[in-house]
Amino acid sequence: MKKKDFAALTPPMGWNSYDYYNTGVTEAQIRENARYMADHLKQFGWEYIVVDIQWSDPNALALVPEVQYVPFTHFCLDEWSRQIPAPNRFPSSANGAGFKPLADYVHSLGLKFGIHIMRGIPRFCAHNHTPILGTNGITADKIANPFSVSKWNGDMYGVDCTKEGAQAYYDSIFALYAEWGVDFVKVDDICNTNMYPHNPYSAEKEIEAIAAAIEKCGRSMVLSLSPGPALIEKAAHLRAYANMWRITDDFWDEWRLLKAMFERCEVWQRQVSEGCWPDCDMLPLGKLGKGFAAERETCFTPEEQRTMMTLWCIFRSPLMIGADLPQLDEATKDLLTNSEVLALLTKSTGAEQVKRTEDVCVWKSNAKEGQGVYVALFNLGDEKRTVSVSAEELQLVDGAVYSVRDLWEHADCKKISAKQGEKAMLSAELFAHGSALYRLDCE
Repeated sequence: MKKKDFAALTPPMGWNSYDYYNTGVTEAQIRENARYMADHLKQFGWEYIVVDIQWSDPNALALVPEVQYVPFTHFCLDEWSRQIPAPNRFPSSANGAGFKPLADYVHSLGLKFGIHIMRGIPRFCAHNHTPILGTNGITADKIANPFSVSKWNGDMYGVDCTKEGAQAYYDSIFALYAEWGVDFVKVDDICNTNMYPHNPYSAEKEIEAIAAAIEKCGRSMVLSLSPGPALIEKAAHLRAYANMWRITDDFWDEWRLLKAMFERCEVWQRQVSEGCWPDCDMLPLGKLGKGFAAERETCFTPEEQRTMMTLWCIFRSPLMIGADLPQLDEATKDLLTNSEVLALLTKSTGAEQVKRTEDVCVWKSNAKEGQGVYVALFNLGDEKRTVSVSAEELQLVDGAVYSVRDLWEHADCKKISAKQGEKAMLSAELFAHGSALYRLDCE
C-alpha cells in the first residue's frame, strides 16, 4: 500500500449527519444540508457531505432516547451480504440504485459524498449463511468472527482476515461504494476496538484489508478510522493505511473534553503530514441533538467555540461540522468561514505546542511560504488573564521586526521586535477559555 494511492492531501473539511440527526438522517435532510454547503460554505473549502451510522436500517430511531441502536434490527441487504440504503429513508436508492442517485446529486453541487460503516459483516448475514461476492460459494459465517464485536453497537461481527473470502468481502463492498460514487468512508469500531482493553488495536488486519479494497476498487476514497483514542504506538501503521484516525472518543460540547484535547494534540503533533491527519473529531457547533432527544444549542460558549476552531486549525485536524447547516446563525457561520483562520489547514506546517500549564497554552506553526509564523494563545483557566509568549520560546530571529496580523479580527496590530530575554514579546488578554490567533511575518 502506497500513501500516494490515498486521497486527502489536505485535511478534509465537511459535514457529518451524526451530531444532529443521530442514526435517523433521511435523503431529504442530506440534500438540504448539501444545498446549504454548496451555497454558503463551499467557497471556503468545505466539500464533504457524510451520511453517518445505520443508513441501512429502516427502523433507526425507533427506540430513542431509551436505546440508540435497535437490537437485532434487520438491515436492508443485497444478495451478497452487503448493506444497502433503507428506501423508506432514501427513496432514490430503490430498485438497486443504492446511494448513486444521492451521490450524483451531491457531486452536481460541486461537493463530495461520504458514508459511515461499521467494520465487519452483518450478524444477520452470518446467522443466515448468505453468500460473498467473488468467492466459490463462501458464505458470511465462514469469515465472521463471533468473538470480535463492538462494545456499543451489536450490528456486526468482525471479519477474520485469515479466512478465505475475507478480502473478497471487503473488496465487494468497496467495489459497490465505487459504483455509487463514494468519496469518503468513515469506518467505525476499528481505530480503537474498546471492547478489548487488552488489545485495543485488534482490528489491525481489517484496516489493511479495507485499505487494499480501496486501492483495488479504482476510486479515490478518504479512509477515516473511528473511534479513538488512537494508539500513538500504532502511528506508523495508521499513517501507512489510513488518511484520518480519531485521537479521541466521541467529542461533544463540554469544556473538560476540549481542554483534554490540548494534551492529545501534543501527543500526535509529529504525525501530521500530507495524507496523514490525526482527527480531533467533529465540531459540535450550532443546533445539535435533534435525533438524540431534543434539539439544543451547543453548550460551548463563544470563547470556547473560537478556542476549538483555533486548536483544530493550527493542529491541522480534519474539520467536520456537526450542526444542522440550514439553521446556522450568523455568528456560527462567521466562525466557520474565516478564510484567514482556515488558511492554516493548507498554508501552515510543523505545528507544535510551545508550552502548556493548567491555565495557559501556546501553539505555533510555520507558514509554508515566506518567513511567517502562526501563533495561538489560549487561556485554559476559568478566569480572565493575560497570556504571553517570548521570542525565545517562539524561536524567532533575535532583533528582527515582525508585522502582526490578528486572524480572527482581520486586523493588523502594532509591529513587534524579537528580543532575546524579554518574557512577553506577544501578549493577549483573554476571557476564560478564550484564545487569540496571529500571523507574524519577518520584515
